[in-house]
Amino acid sequence: MRFRWDWLRPVVTVPFVPTIGPVHPSVLTEDLFTDTLTAASTDQWFLRYDKDIRWSESKDESVLAEDIVHRPHETLIPSLSRRGSGTIKVHVYGMEAESLLTASELARKLSAVHGAAKAHVVRFLGPEVPTRQGTRIQLMDFKAALCPAPVGPVRPFDEWPQGARESFADFARQMAPDGFAFLHDQMQAGQVGPVLTAVVAGKVVGAIGPMEIRPDAIGTSQLMPQYFGVLPKHRGSGLGRLLWRAAMHWGQTSGAAYQLLQTEVGGPSDRLCRSEGLASLGFSYSQAA
Repeated sequence: MRFRWDWLRPVVTVPFVPTIGPVHPSVLTEDLFTDTLTAASTDQWFLRYDKDIRWSESKDESVLAEDIVHRPHETLIPSLSRRGSGTIKVHVYGMEAESLLTASELARKLSAVHGAAKAHVVRFLGPEVPTRQGTRIQLMDFKAALCPAPVGPVRPFDEWPQGARESFADFARQMAPDGFAFLHDQMQAGQVGPVLTAVVAGKVVGAIGPMEIRPDAIGTSQLMPQYFGVLPKHRGSGLGRLLWRAAMHWGQTSGAAYQLLQTEVGGPSDRLCRSEGLASLGFSYSQAA
């Protein structure tokens, strides 16, 4: 099938494509949605601009093309993630009052059909809609303002003395829930770009990375999402902001046009990004079906 853009575009309030995630508003076309159907027809095939291609040899989530509901004013796009015990997500694009109920019923049915342990409904709110929950999608436009290098104890990991570099293993262990143990493994294997680190008293206490730029669906250079965190006892001292600004300086001077971020509404990263002037593109919210 192909999506009818005259049906879908009016109900896409947030530039978010199932299995791909947020995209730049200038990239949002029916082709991106149709690409997910093409990918689903293959064996866990990556689209060339998929951000997850950095981490795996195969895609663990695909659109269930045969179960899409597509009509004027309402499109429901289900996907299946094979990670863990499996998750069904039904992405809701629509203005119909009963869309959430229909999506929940579809998610529960598909979870039973595919033996998935979880069934979720993903809905979207435009940037003008106030919310205190969910995920905010934010845009950093490197063409809009200069990102100067910050002054402080932040450098690329490889530029620190050996003792500081060796301390990254302990930092990664403490920050494992934030993905840094996985990142450390990738760093040791030499499979990722630079990681910027904050060092205090000779030890790594914060990091952001990997710093990598890839082309989006139309070839524009995009700074890819990073792992980002500071040890709890060092939070509130400004190190997070230093790391963030160092990352933005790296992105701008390395030729990236923009970066897209997803932050938990009201969380530390969200507050930081809001204070740094990033543009809000809207919200996504996942709930159990």
